[in-house]
Amino acid sequence: MADEPLTIIPLKENVTAATRNPGLAESEGVECQFNPYEIHMAKSNHYTPRKQIGKNTEELEFSGGESGHMELNLLFDSTDDTSDVRKKYIKLITFALIKPSDNKDKNGEPRQVIVQWGNFMSYIAVIERIDQKFTFFAPDGTPLRANVTVSLRQVFDNNDTGLASTNPTSRSEARRTWVVEKGQRIEWIAHSVYGSTSAWRHLAESNNLLNPNVLRPGQILKIVPLP
Repeated sequence: MADEPLTIIPLKENVTAATRNPGLAESEGVECQFNPYEIHMAKSNHYTPRKQIGKNTEELEFSGGESGHMELNLLFDSTDDTSDVRKKYIKLITFALIKPSDNKDKNGEPRQVIVQWGNFMSYIAVIERIDQKFTFFAPDGTPLRANVTVSLRQVFDNNDTGLASTNPTSRSEARRTWVVEKGQRIEWIAHSVYGSTSAWRHLAESNNLLNPNVLRPGQILKIVPLP
């Protein structure tokens, strides 16, 4: 079986306080031509140091966590057909462009995305930075090979109990079901509902799914709290 490509997929609409289940715009996803050798993920907490007279160490006052950060180093190549290599990943650049927002202030913002590679699925993020390094060119100057570094920043904390989509125990009975939309995978639904892709097994068992990898649009799943 061929290796599954790492894919960067935008959400149908950005997650806000009013939209908990936007779904994935899977048809707009960008498949990486070559899977990366590594994925760099980081998470930081912020502390404010305060001097303590007569002591060897400072007092650290916790002042909050920082959003998670992910970095992908990707390779794209078009030497086989000598086309402009940027055409292979141009959608990534459009994901980072400002688009109209449904937020109260109406300010524009980039599209929210997730990174999916087989059973691995990232948190919802925005593209913070794209670096392009062209390393091979056609005689007319057309770039044929590019190293593209994509830096992503986490949008929200999946464990935030204020987000109903990630805290099923706080839902009303009316929200204890999930209607499957086209392109949604069970790992994505588990991530959205429970905050972890590994919860797909619990979701599959709760709904007696014989083949969890095959979900039908319109299929209704019961959302049962984790044991």
